Formats: sequence, C-alpha cells, structure tokens
Amino acid sequence: MKPALILDHTDIIREILSPLLSWYKGQEKTRQLPWREEPTPYHTWISEIMLQQTRAIAVIPYYHRFLEEFPTITALANADDEVLMKLWQGLGYYSRARNLKKAAQVIVQEHQGQLPQDKKQLLALPGIGRYTANAIASIAFGMPLPAIDGNVLRVIARVITCREDIMSARTRTAFEQLLAPHYPTGDDAGALNQAFMDLGATICLPHGTPHCAHCPLAQLCLAKETGTQQDFPQKAATKAKKREAHTILLLKLGNRIALHKRPNQGLLAGLWEFPNLTGQVDQSKVNEYLKQHHLTATRMEELPPAKHVFSHVTWQLTGWKIQLAASALLVTETTDAFTWATPEEIASQFSIPTAFAHYISYIK
Repeated sequence: MKPALILDHTDIIREILSPLLSWYKGQEKTRQLPWREEPTPYHTWISEIMLQQTRAIAVIPYYHRFLEEFPTITALANADDEVLMKLWQGLGYYSRARNLKKAAQVIVQEHQGQLPQDKKQLLALPGIGRYTANAIASIAFGMPLPAIDGNVLRVIARVITCREDIMSARTRTAFEQLLAPHYPTGDDAGALNQAFMDLGATICLPHGTPHCAHCPLAQLCLAKETGTQQDFPQKAATKAKKREAHTILLLKLGNRIALHKRPNQGLLAGLWEFPNLTGQVDQSKVNEYLKQHHLTATRMEELPPAKHVFSHVTWQLTGWKIQLAASALLVTETTDAFTWATPEEIASQFSIPTAFAHYISYIK
C-alpha cells in the first residue's frame, strides 16, 4: 500500500472517531493525569515535552516538582540551569529541558509571556515539532489538528491494516491527512488526541497481545477481523546500535567525591559526571590516570559491570572505587580538573545522568 492509498480509508476513519471519543470520555475518571485536570497552555506544553519517550506514570512526580519550581513561563525563562537540570534528572533526553528554557525566553520576549495560538508560531519555538504543536493547539486551544505519535500510528495501522513503514515521514503525513478532515473543534479536538494516546497506552499495546476484547474499535478494526494484530504496525529494520566501553572512576577524598562537567556540546552536554576513561581500563591504566592528576590511591576496588542504552549508542560500563591519599587535598586547592562534593550534595544539587546512576550507590 502506497501512502497515497492510505487516504482511501476515509469511511472507516469517519466511523471510528465517535466511538473512540465516547470511550475516552467514559475513561477520564479512571485514568487521571494531573495535566488534564488543568489543561492550560503552559501545563499542556510542559506535559507533552515530558511525555516524549517517557511513560505517563513516570512523568507525574517530575511534572509536579517542575511546576512547583517554575509555576509560570516567566519563571522558566529565568531558570537557573543547574536547578533545571537537577529537576530533569532521570527523565533523560536533557536537550528537552534546555529547549524548554530557550522557548520560554522567546515566549517572554516575543509573545508577552503567553504561548502563541498560531501553529506556525508554535513550530518556531525551540523543541516544538509538528506533533507537539498539534497537541498543544488541540488540547489547549481547541484547534482541529491530529497529533500523530506512536500510539496513533499503531492504532490506525491496525485499524486499516497499513503495511507502510510507520517511521517514514510520508506515512505520518498521510495519516495526518487521513484524520484531519474529520477532527472536531473545541474540547473534543484535544479529547480525541488524548483518546488515541490512551487507547494505545492501555489497550492497543505495542508489545504483547493487545486487549481487543476491551477496545471500542474492535468491530471496525481490520487487523482484529483478520487476526493479524501482531503484524502491525510495520517498521523498517533499524541499524544496530553503536557500542562504546567506558570505565567510571569514583574518586573519594575523605567524604567527598570527584565530579566533572561534560562539554557544552554533544551527548549529555553540560551535565555532571564521574570522571571516566574510554575503554575497559585495568588497574595499571587507572594508576596512570591518577598519576597524571597528581593523585595517589590508598585503596582500589573494582565495581560490577553495567550497561546503559541510549537511542543511538550502548555504553558498556565498568568501574573502580578509589580511596585517595590525604595528599590529594593539596591538589584540590591548585587544580580545577574536578569538583568535589559529598554524597548529600550530589543528591541535592548536581544533575547526574542516568547513565552514571548504576554507580551512585557506591559513593554512600
């Protein structure tokens, strides 16, 4: 099926929207999410950014803490970077937080501190793509715009048994063109987008067997009719992730641990990390590193291996816990290679990416 032929399914799309919307309205009380209780433009924007690549249940505590610290767009525009990164710690994809602040600054400077209702102006803001712009416009402003995410792609692909690659931009565009003419305005526009999200998150599941017996679209779904639910959606084969080895060093001086700030560009830009070496490094290489920094170990303990998976690369991790000689106190006063902090300070003030979280328990 070519993407253009997806548009031939107008009739079935028209039929599914009403039962889907009715189902969602009946589910609202059972799946309570804080950003739906007060769907202001700001709250909607923050929640949609947080929900990218992250399950709703995991987002809830972050959402509450974030709004407590930054209750308005102006407060976000003036955010301290360290506080912002610490609040985001554990959500991953840290560029999302940086783009939130950049966008807030643009909104304050160019839109009087209010999210613009114009879709083109939303798209011009850092970190807001087509999906997020449509989600904000429909949920916060009642505009009839379908927000095409993985849930929508999966649900529609099964309903119409579409064999196109759902990761293809033209397939996404075709799905949006298929849905857009039938979208309502007002509150129902946002409700319909959230209905698709909820159906995909709770019933039309991406892995395992979908719960078709509870699906409001079961009688209209071609995949259900043909017993081919597991065949959809279809994606082109992905390239194998690149693998990198890193050796983490927990350098301990008294009750303080060495930290290092990553460069402002690249992976995990600007975040704090434990000093680390490229490759799986043995004790002799660790000692060479310490010597270069005029440090001496009084005790070294090899730590268990770990793994962290990013979207494009997998880190294979090993670690060493190293107690330093008291003479290192002189080094800390004459070099800026490291920042030294207690475990309590690290927990409360420094944003340590999840990639390094495997070893945090060893610093206490």
